[in-house]
Amino acid sequence: MRDKLKLPPLLIALLVNNCVYFGSRLLMSGAHHHNLDSLLDAQIPFIPQFIIVYLGCYLFWILNYILIACSDKEVCFRFFTADFYGRIICLVCFLLFPTTNTRPDLIGNDVWTQLVRFLYSADAANNLFPSIHCMVSWYCCVGLRKCGWIPKWYRAVSYALAVTVCISTVCLKQHVLIDVIAGIAAAEITYAVSQRTNGYRVYLHISEWIEKQVRSLLRGRMDQKKNGK
Repeated sequence: MRDKLKLPPLLIALLVNNCVYFGSRLLMSGAHHHNLDSLLDAQIPFIPQFIIVYLGCYLFWILNYILIACSDKEVCFRFFTADFYGRIICLVCFLLFPTTNTRPDLIGNDVWTQLVRFLYSADAANNLFPSIHCMVSWYCCVGLRKCGWIPKWYRAVSYALAVTVCISTVCLKQHVLIDVIAGIAAAEITYAVSQRTNGYRVYLHISEWIEKQVRSLLRGRMDQKKNGK
């Protein structure tokens, strides 16, 4: 059932993601990173045109996470609890088993190669296992399973987009196949756990507490302005 947009879980998810991704990168900057390249990965061609999918998927994530945040309360918070579990899995992997991969030498100055060159310079080859790109894209699919008000055609499109994003990660040599598999598995497992347990209630209470504090703060400031007049 469709409900009003719930902003706190979206903000918490964004905050946790940034803490996990950039925090672990900072902590493991001098550590040895394992290369998980396989013979099969070596057979996958480098296709720079996939940069459009890789960068454009952020719009896909934003839209689907907002849609899920508009679902009824239990569906919404079970999903965002799964998302939190997934980030914790990523954090543990990034800290205990940091990985890297082999990137190709970029030759040429066409627009696609230039965009990939920018990506490589902005995003170091670490924090790869599991792939957050693949995990989040898959969350965008599993999160719609309980959203009955979302049309079936859009759910199908979401799966197609998620698969395309996963393909883009290996065709751009941002990830290897095991990263993709681990990312999808993390999304499926954490979503299943969240559906079968009551951990979402803790997430719900925290979100409601944050919302209450923000409203109280805003109300106090409004009262101060009125009194100032």
